[in-house]
Amino acid sequence: MNRRTFLRSSAVLSAFAPAALRAAEPKSAPAKPKRAHKKGFMFGTLGGAAAKKYSVAERFKLLKNAGFHGVEVSSALNQQEIIAARDAAGLEIASVVIANHWSHPLSSPNPSTRDTCLEGLKQGLRDAKAYGATSVLLVPGVVNKEISYSDAYTRSVAEIKKAVPLAEQLGVAIAIENVWNGFLMSPLEAAAYVDSFKSPMVKWHFDVGNVVNTGWPDHWVRALGSRIVKIHVKEFSRKLRDEKGPRSGFGVELMTGDSDWPAVMAALDAVGYTSGWMITEQARVPNLTDDAEWLSHLSAKLDQIFAA
Repeated sequence: MNRRTFLRSSAVLSAFAPAALRAAEPKSAPAKPKRAHKKGFMFGTLGGAAAKKYSVAERFKLLKNAGFHGVEVSSALNQQEIIAARDAAGLEIASVVIANHWSHPLSSPNPSTRDTCLEGLKQGLRDAKAYGATSVLLVPGVVNKEISYSDAYTRSVAEIKKAVPLAEQLGVAIAIENVWNGFLMSPLEAAAYVDSFKSPMVKWHFDVGNVVNTGWPDHWVRALGSRIVKIHVKEFSRKLRDEKGPRSGFGVELMTGDSDWPAVMAALDAVGYTSGWMITEQARVPNLTDDAEWLSHLSAKLDQIFAA
């Protein structure tokens, strides 16, 4: 190669080298959306012995001191007592759980049983409005040997439709939860079920731990998307399930099971759920017998999940 050819080749390489080097550089991971989730606690989880030791107001105060922003309460509680405890502690009411959806399911073949649940749903909607909550949690029905899948679908849809006008009037969403009820077993069916009501006041209350037994929570999140209005934070271990039985899978601490919180949080970011309620109903850590210590520990675990 003569001198002139060498210089010309060097100039060409110099012109392209910066772009080539930039292309070869590892790409930085996209920035995570800023998360501003609120920490909620399912009030029934602080029941049992704690309910005998503390009043409702005292339990609310324990939650506030532990760093929680709000409480999910049952529709069976005294409305005025809940409002007083809420205001005294400086907490919010995140959600209201319909009290009789298990004992009197909307899928029942007995019209009287369905009527009882429907009235419970309507009362829960009124409670939520009084508390300032934006949704109620509803188990839509149960499938068992006596109640077929198709009957559960038809009956529950018919009954929920009767409550939709009240939900729209109050501005409180009916949020369907995925539970171990043998019904709405896939995220695509769950999405279609919600959409069938053609109302912005029928949504989904997604429980992370409840789907780990048969699926992957992040898949559910991406399929349900904007239908999700509340999240239940709960852990599940497939290893414990296999060793000790299905429900034993819940007996594991947050972030030590198979809920895959980094994948869940990434999916929530992707569907735009970056500033919603994350409500835990996690089982107590056995070695933490002090209530205040346990709640603070749980609150810190939620912080870790939010940062995953």
